[in-house]
Amino acid sequence: MKVILLQDVKGQGKKGDIKNVSEGYARNYLFPRNLAQEATEANLKQLQAEKEAQARKEAEELQAAKALAEKMSDLKVTVHTQAGEGGRLFGAITTKHIGDALAKLGYDIDKRKIQLPEPIKSLGGHQVHVKLHPEVTATITVFVEAE
Repeated sequence: MKVILLQDVKGQGKKGDIKNVSEGYARNYLFPRNLAQEATEANLKQLQAEKEAQARKEAEELQAAKALAEKMSDLKVTVHTQAGEGGRLFGAITTKHIGDALAKLGYDIDKRKIQLPEPIKSLGGHQVHVKLHPEVTATITVFVEAE
């Protein structure tokens, strides 16, 4: 019997896969637990429509991320903090500080998307990567200035 998996099933496959399973396994295990549905023509058409909608949504997200990366490519963010002698900072500039500075400029970027190899501990300009999408990364310049 052919079924369409509605959820990931260990040993069978991922959500949206079409599998050929025994009739007893389908009727006694998969169907009562809403893990699968029978692969009828209507269900196959619905699955195809859902896959196409998901592909369109992912393409739109990618385009939006590319547009935002283009807009952010020459962005310069200034972060003010206390500094001691020789340009050494008291503490460090973290992704939270950069995220707050971006929010003040009108960019709603989650701090987990900002990638720092290590926290910034000196004054001056630093290149920071912002991962907007799995395929799109923008590079911004963060200037650290003393208060």
